[in-house]
Amino acid sequence: MDNWIPNTNAKPFIPKRLRNSTKSTSSGITEFSKRKCISKIFQGGIVVVLIVTIVINITFILETSRKMNDPQKMDLHSCGIHVSYEVNGGFKGKEGRGNVVEMTKPKFLSVEVQSSKTSVVVKVGETVIIQDEEFEKNRGIHIAVLNQATGSVMSKNIFDTYSQHEDEALLSYLKKISNGRIIVFTIKDEASFHLKSEARQYLKEMGSEKIENLAFRDTWAFIVKKGGRKIAETHGKSPALDSWGEKVTIQATVDLVNIKDTECHWGETKINQRRQTFCNKVEGYGDICSCTHPDPVVFPQKKLIPNNIGKVPIVIIASDRPHYLFRMLKNLLQIPGADPKMITVFIDGYFDEPLQVTKLFGLRGIQHTPLGVRNARVSQHYKASLTATFNLYPESKYAIIIEEDLDVSPDFLNYFSQTLHLLEEDESLYCISAWNDQGYNHSCKDETLLYKVETMPGLGWLLKRKLYKNELEPQWPTPEKQWDWDMWMRTNMIRKDRECIIPDISRTYHFGSKGLNMNPYFQEVYFKKHSFLTKPNVKLKDVDRMKKDAYEELIVELIKSSAILDHTLDPCKENFIPHNQLEPHLMYISMNISTDYVTWKQLAKCYHLWDLDVRGFHKSMWRLFINGTPVMMVGVPASPYRVYKPENIKPIYIPEPTKKT
Repeated sequence: MDNWIPNTNAKPFIPKRLRNSTKSTSSGITEFSKRKCISKIFQGGIVVVLIVTIVINITFILETSRKMNDPQKMDLHSCGIHVSYEVNGGFKGKEGRGNVVEMTKPKFLSVEVQSSKTSVVVKVGETVIIQDEEFEKNRGIHIAVLNQATGSVMSKNIFDTYSQHEDEALLSYLKKISNGRIIVFTIKDEASFHLKSEARQYLKEMGSEKIENLAFRDTWAFIVKKGGRKIAETHGKSPALDSWGEKVTIQATVDLVNIKDTECHWGETKINQRRQTFCNKVEGYGDICSCTHPDPVVFPQKKLIPNNIGKVPIVIIASDRPHYLFRMLKNLLQIPGADPKMITVFIDGYFDEPLQVTKLFGLRGIQHTPLGVRNARVSQHYKASLTATFNLYPESKYAIIIEEDLDVSPDFLNYFSQTLHLLEEDESLYCISAWNDQGYNHSCKDETLLYKVETMPGLGWLLKRKLYKNELEPQWPTPEKQWDWDMWMRTNMIRKDRECIIPDISRTYHFGSKGLNMNPYFQEVYFKKHSFLTKPNVKLKDVDRMKKDAYEELIVELIKSSAILDHTLDPCKENFIPHNQLEPHLMYISMNISTDYVTWKQLAKCYHLWDLDVRGFHKSMWRLFINGTPVMMVGVPASPYRVYKPENIKPIYIPEPTKKT
């Protein structure tokens, strides 16, 4: 070993176990270098993008400043409406801040209107505000109301003046529009048939030169500034009864006014701020927006003594019928016992105008996302509203439900205050309603009288929390089921033989002629002639005799004390029931089983009662007034009260009329 000399050309010895480690370290250094290089490139790219962005923004600012210094090159548009602006440039102030652009209101806007058999269109600038092309729907006069200072849409409406009484609604609506507003009219299909002279005269006074000659199936378009001048009008004549006038179009430029000239000076109060917000947005509410003598939107609370419903929330079921809602709320807030803190308006959908009406009166409004369609949507709206109400008022055992198309009597809350305890004390009761389905002007008379019925009338009713939470809410029809909520509640599967309390004279009045299941004809035939109590503080009689056993005793007493009518006479003749008798009168009618309504339906037609389905009965017996005389109709043999029929009396039977072939 002493003579050993190292070989300088030999490779260094590396243990086998370290060889892989050395290679890994080398590749890691290489990978790190690559990543660092990519990062530098990415950072450099970001810097370049930022520099380019800065240059573009500086160029845009300089170009904009140049254009603003040159009024001739300005081209401004507002919300799709072609408008012309006044631009005043120049130095302003002692500091010399440079050129300041002052833009005033738009000076004019362009309006285009089309009228035809199958469609109507209204365009303001490039914005289409009305376009209706649905087949055989929305016949009549379509109206848009525009703000005379801004051109904004303040109201839209449709009046089917082919149908009865719609011209009266049209006239009422036009009279409530403030002077100065721009009103656009156009006809789809037909609008002349029941457009009577009073409405035509009013339109003529507004400036129309064609309305007097508007005939069957003519087309017509009209733009006017209310209280001012006609802006434009056109008329397409129908050549024959079986055809329509040609499509007509008008285009007009409408001059706008200074916005300051449209504002009222009501004084700085919270109430007037609500009023100003409302009146700047919507139109058609009459003197609410009067500059000189505005109608009140806050009313002194009238005490109800005794008040047993002070802590009962009131649920307002609303949709997109803001004028109905306005009428109903204005009426409700003025009756004894009304407390704004206990009223909530539930709106089916995100409609702004009903919410503005609600806010105008200082009430809480809640909008629901719609579920389902048509009847299912209405049903889901009721469910959502009732659930929300009992959540908002967790201590309340009851709720009062009212629809937006109902007037309420001054005695409305007093009626519920006197009857509420019955729901607590009598398990055989289902609800208490302020509505009598058979309570027409000629078929009811006694404001103090109560009945029990097996049907659920609705139209202003008192609901028990326990019933809703334990039974109704868990079983409520789901959104895919096209069921009417009230018809569902009337089924005995849900009702379970329980009954509702109703008054002889209704404490609500149905005034709405438009809705999902409503039209002017239906309103005219079945609702317009309903009796409505217009006085407060009525003392009800026999309230505690509405309880289950006590009511049966009352009915038996009435039957035993009644005069039996002459069953050999024609029950549809005027002299069958004597006039204005105090003593109850009794008739027995043929009714083989509880669902045998053949004779009843014919009598309902004779006496002009509700005859679409069968309502208002208790154990196959009806109570009402005919010719001012209290009458009881007992179905035999279906009713248990048949036992009181004398043997010599043959029940009245009226068969269904023979159908014409």
